[in-house]
Amino acid sequence: MNLFNLIAIVLVFSALFSFINYKFLKLPSVIGLMVISLIVSLGVLVLNHFGITTGIRSLVMNIDFNQTLMVGMLSFLLFAGALHVDLQALLNHKLEIGIFATVGVLVSTFIVAGLLFYLMRFLGQGIPFVYCLLFGALISPTDPIAVLGILQKANAPKDLEIKITGESLFNDGIGMVVFLTIYDIAFAPEGFQIDHVATVFVVEVAGGALLGLVLGYLAYWILKQVDKYEVEILITLALVTGGYALALQLHASAPIATVVSGLLIGNSGRKLAMSAKTRQHLDTFWELLDEMLNSVLFVLIGLELLIISFTGVSMIIGMGAIVITLIARLLAISLPVQLLRPFQKPQRGAIRILTWGGLRGGISVALALSLPEFPYRDILISTTYIVVVFSIIVQGLTMAMLVQKLANRF
Repeated sequence: MNLFNLIAIVLVFSALFSFINYKFLKLPSVIGLMVISLIVSLGVLVLNHFGITTGIRSLVMNIDFNQTLMVGMLSFLLFAGALHVDLQALLNHKLEIGIFATVGVLVSTFIVAGLLFYLMRFLGQGIPFVYCLLFGALISPTDPIAVLGILQKANAPKDLEIKITGESLFNDGIGMVVFLTIYDIAFAPEGFQIDHVATVFVVEVAGGALLGLVLGYLAYWILKQVDKYEVEILITLALVTGGYALALQLHASAPIATVVSGLLIGNSGRKLAMSAKTRQHLDTFWELLDEMLNSVLFVLIGLELLIISFTGVSMIIGMGAIVITLIARLLAISLPVQLLRPFQKPQRGAIRILTWGGLRGGISVALALSLPEFPYRDILISTTYIVVVFSIIVQGLTMAMLVQKLANRF
């Protein structure tokens, strides 16, 4: 199937599912689309069981989910999310966000790995610990795409919202560095060296932030020379696509570069380099693009069910992994909050909201699907998928209720 037909079919599914959700289910957009996609996927699997083929499974197999998200869509989604984040509010909580996005990811990675290792042993699956670490690294970062889409509906306190948003925007870049490091240990042990890890971390994280700052400022300077919204929107598109591609070529963190440039354009750029008319058109354009790509992404996540292998054991492991990731998230949030207590008193209920609001999404699925063939690949992929589906549907649907329940404590 050629690329145009593939895109056309996916867009038709996204539009149809969006209509069904809007007309009948009336769930938050990303959750409703995933639910409908899962129902369709289950229906297709039932039909296949009775020997009735629909062609949908073949369609999904033609989609490289990892490349589609990590290369094709992620840059636009991250930029759109960062564009409307208040930079000053982010800086006011930079210490907590920085610790959550670094120490929190590492703590969660090792807790998830340790608990999963013993769960697998209990179930008779003698998986090496390094593969448990690999799962911990890909499941620990909260997904900015899932978080941003649902937080807007939850009406959480602004300072908690900015902490969750800021953490999710940056910890995927950190998480990808941790994932790639453990990936090297697992699959290329002869090439693993501690000084190489340090170099990768500096180049990926610091290099990505610096590149995003330089490119963002360059785009800001160009925007100041122009007062035509069509040209200015095109400049932001060039910044996103060109900056992401350049970061990949320089082996810098493309997600972090995109977030930094998005924050700069969304704050200084919007205030000092754009007219009111341009700001209105820019916001409308990026909000629409964000909504469209989110729709496509969560439809694809739901349809990925068709190509993931599940067994009775993998279902049990997946259910156990839900509990494990929540425990790890709780500890990864609680420990930094306790460390920061002498400097800042946490809000009552903050740990529960930060824990439950740490949603996993497409990035975890994409990283899992990027794993090469090895004996435990199918178990790790199915476990990741179960955790992500639970996170988006159950945590996403109950987030607003949790916030409302704790509202009188703020």
